[in-house]
Amino acid sequence: MRLAVARVDPWSAMKMSFLLSFAAGVGLVVATMVLWMILSGMNVFSDIDSLVRSIQPNSADPFSIMDWIGFPRVTSLAMVIAVIDVILLTALGTLGAYLYNICASLVGGVQLTLTDD
Repeated sequence: MRLAVARVDPWSAMKMSFLLSFAAGVGLVVATMVLWMILSGMNVFSDIDSLVRSIQPNSADPFSIMDWIGFPRVTSLAMVIAVIDVILLTALGTLGAYLYNICASLVGGVQLTLTDD
C-alpha cells in the first residue's frame, strides 16, 4: 500500500517536540549532576584548586575554583540551559511542521510504502 504524508498537524508536532525536549532537558540536568558528583568524588576539583593556589601568589583573598564551579552553580546553569533548550526545540518542532506543510502542498508530501507480512 502506498501512502503519502500530506500534512503534519502543528499542534501535535508542538506537543511531541515539547515532551521530547523536556525529556532531553531533564536528561541534561541529571547528566550534569552525575558528572559533577563523579568528578568531585575523584577529587578533580580539589586537585585543580590546589594547582591554582600553588600558582597564585600569596594574597589576602585567594582564588578558589569551587566559587565558580560549585555544585549549586553548575546545577542552576544546567537548569537554565535546559529551559532554553525546551523553548527553542519546541518552537523549532512547530516551525518544522509548518514548513513541512508548505513544502508538502507544493510537492505532494513524503511517499510511504506499507506492506502486510
